[in-house]
Amino acid sequence: MEDRRAKGNQMPREYTTAIELRFSDLDAYGHVNSAVYFTYLETARVKLFSDFFREVSEQGVLVVVARAECDFKVPILLYDPVVVTVWVARLGSASFDLEYRLHNGTGTTYATARTTMVCFDSVKKATVAVPEAIRAMA
Repeated sequence: MEDRRAKGNQMPREYTTAIELRFSDLDAYGHVNSAVYFTYLETARVKLFSDFFREVSEQGVLVVVARAECDFKVPILLYDPVVVTVWVARLGSASFDLEYRLHNGTGTTYATARTTMVCFDSVKKATVAVPEAIRAMA
């Protein structure tokens, strides 16, 4: 599955990317270990930021995870396709929430998740306002 992006590299309302499942992601029960779901969220988030928010990090603004939560719905097995869709669900002054849906691309939802992200100036060592580039996705 390809990343869904708005035409002309405009900010999408949601971002979708496929995740490559590795055998090492599985636990003794033959399904993806629950801790690995957070790695899938991170992978989607890094791809999103790389594709659309690179200038934010180039300006010295770090976006760090302050909170992460996941609701597990259906186990992911070895040969299941894994897709993550992510969108901005809440905007604050210096923080925002990303919501995620981990799914198979055809209707099965494996999990839903949310991360609270905080914008931090790496030079000033202080929180800063959510950049306009990120606000444009909400």
